[in-house]
Amino acid sequence: MLVDLLAQDAAPGDLMAARVQMALSLGWHIVIASFGVGMPAVTVFAEWRGLRTGDPTFTRLARRWAKAIGVLFAVGAVSGTILSFEMGLLWPGLMGRFGDVIGLPFAMEGIAFFVEAIFVGIYLYAWDRVPPRVHLLSGLPVCVAGVASAFFVVSANAWMNQPRGFDLVSGEVTDVRPWQAMFNPATPPQTLHMIVAAFMVTGFGIASVYAVALLRGRRDRYHRLGFAIPFTVAAVLSPVQVVVGDWAAHFVAEYQPTKLAAMEGLARTEAGAPLSLGGVYVDGELRYAVEVPNALSLLARWDPDAVVMGLDQVPDDQEPPVTVVKWAFQLMVAIGFGLVALSAWWALAWWRRRGPPRSPWFLRAAALSGVAAAVAVEAGWVVTEVGRQPWIVYGVLRTAEAVNPAPGLATGLALVAAVYAVLTVATVAVLWRMACHRDEPVAPQEGVPEPVDSGR
Repeated sequence: MLVDLLAQDAAPGDLMAARVQMALSLGWHIVIASFGVGMPAVTVFAEWRGLRTGDPTFTRLARRWAKAIGVLFAVGAVSGTILSFEMGLLWPGLMGRFGDVIGLPFAMEGIAFFVEAIFVGIYLYAWDRVPPRVHLLSGLPVCVAGVASAFFVVSANAWMNQPRGFDLVSGEVTDVRPWQAMFNPATPPQTLHMIVAAFMVTGFGIASVYAVALLRGRRDRYHRLGFAIPFTVAAVLSPVQVVVGDWAAHFVAEYQPTKLAAMEGLARTEAGAPLSLGGVYVDGELRYAVEVPNALSLLARWDPDAVVMGLDQVPDDQEPPVTVVKWAFQLMVAIGFGLVALSAWWALAWWRRRGPPRSPWFLRAAALSGVAAAVAVEAGWVVTEVGRQPWIVYGVLRTAEAVNPAPGLATGLALVAAVYAVLTVATVAVLWRMACHRDEPVAPQEGVPEPVDSGR
């Protein structure tokens, strides 16, 4: 019965509903998950500085951020559970056929999740109950597990971009090699790109909150350090991300030339291909773009006269939505270089006078940096996922062949959208309340909070 059902075609409306639901779930979860990757490390660093220097301000920041970790971990567990169900319910053609191939990274991510859950609980509820150094050490598994979870999940997505670890015999999956599937050619650049991005979202996201407070005149040491620690982490990683992003782009040029052509809106295969800024792809032509001669060939192949494949080599039924992919890619790159410029401003000020920039425009830009970093991550995932279309498994299985053919998927989309609306309101409300009552202990085991530092 299941085989007969999967042999049917889903209605176009149901296919679109499934894709939108997956995009909504992934887009919502990826921001929360980014904080789950980066925030434990920032928090543990602040606690370590507090222990090493004896400065209670570091410890107060660590306590405050630990509470936020607890909130974000809870809502991330909900959204992650929704995603795991959606993989099976919305895409049975993928999981039913290739579950044995990509099951390993999902299983290992589950182990990492449980390790993280256990030690998050210990870290949150062991304040003042164990020696300070023991408590500090309890945070390290949270840091490792968060990064490991990201690695395993993204490696599964990387497999969808570069499927390996199986043979197809008469349409049947045979000779499954799960380790080869997990460590496919896309895994190194894609996982590193995402992990660095997660730390940037965390750093700029936390710093943006304190930037707003600094703009409102709260210049005490608590707020200055609350800004400086996460912003420095993100600032250091910003140029690193440019290098990693270039590596990822070269990978795409080598292994997914169709996606590269869509990212650049390159209509025709040519030597000395130009880099196009802006533009709209209409009727097989990129219009209104500003072209930089030979730049795409140079960036993609390290040769200004190299041949770059264009969309004229792609069958019409395999061409991704070019304008969406191109604008998402350019938005990601533009934000990335904007954050690099902001980081350079910060570094230059510290190099010249050992202090932060004095211009209020720096703080205004920093206040927007958290949202900008999150938007860049979302745009990057649009490039990754939409640029692969119409394939859910690149070159092997089409998205339309993997979707659940059962009718009524639009109803599920509406229900999931309602769940995420409630989660968003609840998460923002809880974090806002915590921010407004930062000197009140949230949990009784935390004891009496330390007094507000008026500045020094």
